[in-house]
Amino acid sequence: MASLFVSPHPDDFRSLLALIAAEFCPTSRPRTVTEDPPASLNARSRPTLLLGTRDGDSVLSGANAVAWYLASQGKRAGVDAKQQSQVWQWLSFADNELTPVCCAVVFPLMGMMGVDKKLQQSSRVEMMRVLKVLDQALEPRTFLVGESVTLADMAVAMAVLLPFKYALEPPDRKVLTNVTRWFTTCINQPQFLKVLGKTTLCEKMVPVTPRANAANANAANANAANANAANASPPKTEAQLKKEAKKREKMEKFQQKKEMEEMKKKQGPTEKKAKPEKKELGVITYSIPTPPGDKKDVISPLPDSYSPQYVEAAWYPWWEKQGFFKPEYGRKSISEPNPRGIFMMCIPPPNVTGSLHLGHALTNAIQDCLTRWHRMRGETTLWNPGCDHAGIATQVVVEKKLMRERGMSRHDLGRENFIQEVWKSDVKNEKSEGRTGIKTQSLLHHGPFQEAFIRMHDEGVIYRSKRLVNWSCTLNSAISDIEVDKKELTGRTLLPVPGYKEKVEFGVLVSFAYKIDGSDEEVIVATTRIETMLGDTAVAVHPEDPRYQHLKGKTVLHPFCDRKMPIVFDDFVDMNFGTGAVKITPAHDHNDYEVGVRHNLAFINILDENGLLINVPPPFLGMKRFEARKAVLQALKDRGQFKEIKDNPMVVPVCSRSKDIVEPLLKPQWYVNCTDMGKEAADAVREGRLKIIPDHHLKTWFNWMDNIRDWCISRQLWWGHRIPAYFITVNDPSVQPGEDVDGHYWVSGRTEEEARQKAAKRFNVSADKISLRQDEDVLDTWFSSGIFPFSIFGWPNETQDLSVFYPGTLLETGHDILFFWVARMVMMGLKLTGKLPFREVYLHAVVRDAHGRKMSKSLGNVIDPLDVITGISLEGLHAQLKDSNLDPLEVEKAKQGQKSDYPTGIPECGTDALRFALCAYTSQGRDINLDVNRILGYRHFCNKLWNAVKFAMKTLGDNFVPSEKAQLCGEESVSDRWILSRLSAAVALCGAGFQAYDFPAITTAIYNFWLYELCDVYLESVKPVFSKAEEDSASQRQALVCRQTLYTCLEVGLRLLAPIMPFVTEELFQRLPRRRPQDNPPSISVTPYPETDEFCWHSEEVDHQMELVMTVVKTIRSLRADYNLTKTRADCYLQCIDSETVALVQKYNLQIQTLSYSQAVIPLTASQPVPEGCAVAIASDRCTVNLMLKGLIDVEKEVTKLMTKKGDLEKQIEKVTEKMAKNDYKEKVPVKVQELDAEKLRQSQIELEKAKEAIENFKKMM
Repeated sequence: MASLFVSPHPDDFRSLLALIAAEFCPTSRPRTVTEDPPASLNARSRPTLLLGTRDGDSVLSGANAVAWYLASQGKRAGVDAKQQSQVWQWLSFADNELTPVCCAVVFPLMGMMGVDKKLQQSSRVEMMRVLKVLDQALEPRTFLVGESVTLADMAVAMAVLLPFKYALEPPDRKVLTNVTRWFTTCINQPQFLKVLGKTTLCEKMVPVTPRANAANANAANANAANANAANASPPKTEAQLKKEAKKREKMEKFQQKKEMEEMKKKQGPTEKKAKPEKKELGVITYSIPTPPGDKKDVISPLPDSYSPQYVEAAWYPWWEKQGFFKPEYGRKSISEPNPRGIFMMCIPPPNVTGSLHLGHALTNAIQDCLTRWHRMRGETTLWNPGCDHAGIATQVVVEKKLMRERGMSRHDLGRENFIQEVWKSDVKNEKSEGRTGIKTQSLLHHGPFQEAFIRMHDEGVIYRSKRLVNWSCTLNSAISDIEVDKKELTGRTLLPVPGYKEKVEFGVLVSFAYKIDGSDEEVIVATTRIETMLGDTAVAVHPEDPRYQHLKGKTVLHPFCDRKMPIVFDDFVDMNFGTGAVKITPAHDHNDYEVGVRHNLAFINILDENGLLINVPPPFLGMKRFEARKAVLQALKDRGQFKEIKDNPMVVPVCSRSKDIVEPLLKPQWYVNCTDMGKEAADAVREGRLKIIPDHHLKTWFNWMDNIRDWCISRQLWWGHRIPAYFITVNDPSVQPGEDVDGHYWVSGRTEEEARQKAAKRFNVSADKISLRQDEDVLDTWFSSGIFPFSIFGWPNETQDLSVFYPGTLLETGHDILFFWVARMVMMGLKLTGKLPFREVYLHAVVRDAHGRKMSKSLGNVIDPLDVITGISLEGLHAQLKDSNLDPLEVEKAKQGQKSDYPTGIPECGTDALRFALCAYTSQGRDINLDVNRILGYRHFCNKLWNAVKFAMKTLGDNFVPSEKAQLCGEESVSDRWILSRLSAAVALCGAGFQAYDFPAITTAIYNFWLYELCDVYLESVKPVFSKAEEDSASQRQALVCRQTLYTCLEVGLRLLAPIMPFVTEELFQRLPRRRPQDNPPSISVTPYPETDEFCWHSEEVDHQMELVMTVVKTIRSLRADYNLTKTRADCYLQCIDSETVALVQKYNLQIQTLSYSQAVIPLTASQPVPEGCAVAIASDRCTVNLMLKGLIDVEKEVTKLMTKKGDLEKQIEKVTEKMAKNDYKEKVPVKVQELDAEKLRQSQIELEKAKEAIENFKKMM
C-alpha cells in the first residue's frame, strides 16, 4: 500500500493539496503519515509519496508531483490532452504567480517572517492584482477546467487558502466576487471538507495565534516559503532563473515607485494644478407633495441644473387628467366638425411578450412627436393604442417559463389552463397617449377576427388547401416567412439543431445515381438534403437538353423501394447546372411542388410533425430526419450509387423562434386568395391614393404586390384567435364522408349553432344529423393585425368612432414589416370596408447598435429604453441577462458585448434626450446606428437649454409683461432683427420638416437656433444693452425692446421643441409669463405650434450681413488664441475692401466688440494705413483683421517660445518624412497608420507655417 508523508501543520497548504487529491481516489487512497519521510528515500520535502512498502519502490516528492499522480488516479487531471494541458497551466499559475505573493502577505501575520510593513503592503497590492486576473478568468466558469473539480481547482484553492483565512477581509472578497464564489464552492466539496473541516473566512487582518502543534510548524512552513526551490523536481533552467531575476527587478521598481509616492504625499501639494475632476451628472428630485393629476408646483425656483427626475415628475398624470390627449379636447364632441381637420394614427401593436427595446422607443418617439404636432396645430387628434397577441413569440416565452419554473409542458396543463397561464404571465402595456378605456384584453376579443374570417370564407376568398408550409418541428407549427431567418453558408458548416446532441452538417452537395429501368444507364442527380431522396417521385430534365432526349417515356428505379419514377421534361431545369438532371421531391420542396402539380406526380410525405421519418422503408422508418441523412448517405455508398460530396454555398432556413431548421411540409391549412386584393393594393399606390414615404420602398411594394402568393393563415398553436371553422360529419348514409382538405366539408360560424345551421342547409339534412369539430388551429397573428385599423373602433358595428376616425391619416412603422403588416392592413381594409385604412405610410429606419450590428439579445446590445432614461450600471445590465431565456454560453457572449459597449453602464439620459436623439437619427435610410453617448450629448443640450432660460428669465425680471402679440415695433436693434430672422427660419424649417417627415431637419433647426444662435450669439451680444439699461431713457427703451425680442425667442423656441421634448419644455414654459393670461392655453401641449404666416420676419439680407460679422468675430477670436490673449482686451483694426463693408462694420460695431472681447473696433478703408505692431489675419475677401499686440505682450519672450516650438515642429516633420520615405513603407505599414502619419505631417506643417508667420510679425514689433 502506498504511503503519503505530510506535515501535521493545519496550514501547510502543500500537504493539504496532496491530502485533498488523495480523497478523490478512494479506491487507491494511500496511508497518511505525519512524520518526515525516511532519510533513505532521499525525499527533499513533504508531501512525499512512497508507491509501495520498500525503500526501493518509486518515490514522488513535492506537492505538484504527488498531487498530479493522485489526481490522475482519481481521473481529476483532465479528461483529454487539452484539459490536461489547461490543468498544468493552472498549476504553474498557482506556483509562480499566486504562492509567492500570498506567502509574502500571510507569513508575517503567522510569525514566519519579520514584519516589513512596506513590503507587506506592496505584496498585498500585487496579490490583489493577481487575484483580479483569476476573478476575470472565473467570471464565466464554475470550475477552472471543465464542468467539475479538477487538480487545477485543488492547487489554486490551496494557494489562496491562507489569504482567505487570514488576510482577505469582507471588502476584499466583495471585489473578488467570482473568486470568492468559486473558493466557497470548492471548500464545501465533501473531499475538501474531510481534509480542511469547516473553513472560517477572515473578518479582520490581524496576527495569527500560534497553533498547538507549532513544534513542526517551522519545518513545514519553511518548505512552503521556499516553494519554488523546494518543490520543483528538476533544477531550474537558465531561462527560468532570468525570468525570476526580472520579476524581482520589477518588484523592486514597483517598491521604489510606491516609496516615491509616499514621499510626495508627505511633501504636500506642488505648484502644478491638479486636473479638475470630471463633473458627475447631478440627480435632483421633485419632492413637493403633488397628488396624481394635480398640477406640478411652478412657483418654487428652478433647480440650479437640469435633472430628468425633477423635470419629468408629475406632468404626465396632469396632462391625462386635464384630458389634453382626448380627441374631443376643446370641442363638444368628436363628431363636431373641425375646420383644421382630423389626424388619426394607430400605434403598431407591440408584442405582449417581454420588455420593450429601442426599436419600440423609436416607433413611439416618432409617433408621439407627430401626434403632438398635429394636436398643437388644432386638429382633432387621435393616437390609438393597441396590442398584438404575438402568437408564436408569446407561446414560446410562456412555455419556456413553465418548463423552467414548474417542469411542465403546455400539454401537461391542457389548452384552457395554458391560455389562462398566458394571461397571468408578464404581459406589458405601453404607456401612450390616446383614447382611454382600450385595454390589451379587449383588443384581443375574438369578435372582429371571427367576423373577418367568416365573411371572407363565405365569399370564397379564404379556402382550405393542402400545400407546402414552413414547418418548425420544435414548435409543431407552421410559421410565417418573417419568422424564418435566412442563414447564408459559404460551404461545409456544422450547425446546432434542437433535439440533436451533435451538430449537423450543412453546406454540402451530394451527388448520386438513379438506375434507368431496363438499362445499364444511370442518371446522376445532386442534392443538399440527401434524406429527402426517400420522398423522390421523379427526375426532371430540360425539354431541349440533347443528352436526355432518348430517355423520354423512361423511368428510374428507387434504390430503397420498388418505386418506379418517371423522367419528366420541364422548363424550370437549368441544363447548365451540374448534370442537367434534377431529383423531384414534390412533398418537401417548393419548386418540386410546382413540378409535381404540372406533371401530376405522386406527393409522398416522408416527415411527421416532429421530424421523424414516415412512409419510408426500413431501416429508415422512424429515424430522426438528420440521423436519416447519415444513414441514407451510407446506404447509397454501400450500393455503389454514391458519386461525390463537395462544398456548396447555400441558404439554410432557420426558425427565428426555436432555432430549428425549417422544413417544407405538406399540411392542410387555411389560405387567403390574395390575387385581387394584391392588385387593388398595388393600384392604390400607383394611382396616388396611398403614398409610401420614402419612395425608395415603392420597388419593394410593387414587387410583392404584383407577384403575391396566397397567404397561409393557420398556425398550430394554442395562444391566439381560434379559427371559427368546423369540419362537418353528416350522420346520414346518403352523404359521402368528407376529407380534411375538401373545403365543401368545412363551414364557418360565429357560434357552433350558426355553423350547424349552415351545414344542415348545405347538405339538405336536419340539424340533428350534423356533427361538428372545430379546427384546433389559431389565426396567424398578422391576420388579426391586418384588421387592426378598423377593429379598434368597434367594427363590424357602425360606431361613432368608426365613422369619425376611419379611414385614418397615417401609418408609421419600420420598413422591415412593410409586407407582413402594412400590405395586409391595406388589403384587408379594402376588402372588408371598401376603404384604404390610411392615406400615407411613413417607414422609419431599423435601429442597430453603434457598430451597425442588428439588435440581438445574444450580442448583449438589446437595450431597454427605460435603462437609457433612468440609467443602469454594468452589473444591472448583466443581471437582466440572468433573467432572460438565453442559454449560458449566449449569456457570457452577451456579457462581453455589454462590457465592451458600456464599460461603466449607461448614464441617466432622461426621456426628452432619448426622444430627441431618436428623431435626430431618423434619416430616411434603412438603418440607424445608435450610440448611447450621443443620447447623453442631448441631455447636455437640455442642461444648456435650462441654463439659457434661467438666465433669460433673470434678465427679463419679475415685472416683465410681454406684448399681447408677437410683432415688430420698428425699434429693434440689428441683433434683434437677426435673431428674429433666425427664429422665423427655424419655424419654416420645422414646419416643412414635419410635413415631409424629415425629423433630422427639425432637430437640427431647433438645436442650431437654441445653441449656436440664441445662446452663443444673441444672449452674448445683448449683455451690454442690459448692463446700460438704466443710464437714460433711450437705453431703457432699447432694453425693453430687447426683452420683448428675448421673450418671443424663448416662448416660440420652446413651442418649436415641445413635440420632441415635452417634459422640459412644459417645465420651462410654465415659468414664462403669458401674453394673454385670461385666455392662453393651460399647457404647452395644447398651445398653437408656430407657423410661418405669424413668424414671417426672415431676412436673407440680415442673415448675410451677420454671416460676415460672425466670420470677423471668429477670426479675431482665433488670433487672440494664437497669441494667448486670454483676458487682455486689444484694439482691432478692420481693413475693409469698400465703403459698403466699412458701413456694415460700423453698423455691427457693438456686436463685433462684444462677441470678440475687443477693446475697440476701428474700421479702415483699403487706402488707410494700419498701425504698426498688429497681428494680421484675413477674415474674408472683403475684410482683413489687424489685432494690436504692441505693448500687450513680452515680444522677446514670445519669439523665444515660438523659436523653440518651430524647432520641435521641424524635427517632428523630418522624423515623419523620413519614415514615409522608406522604400517598404507603403507595403509594410497598415493603411490606417499611413493615414494617421499623413494627417500628423499635415497638421505639423500648418502649425509650422503659423509659427513662422507669428515670428515674422513679432520681429516687426522689436
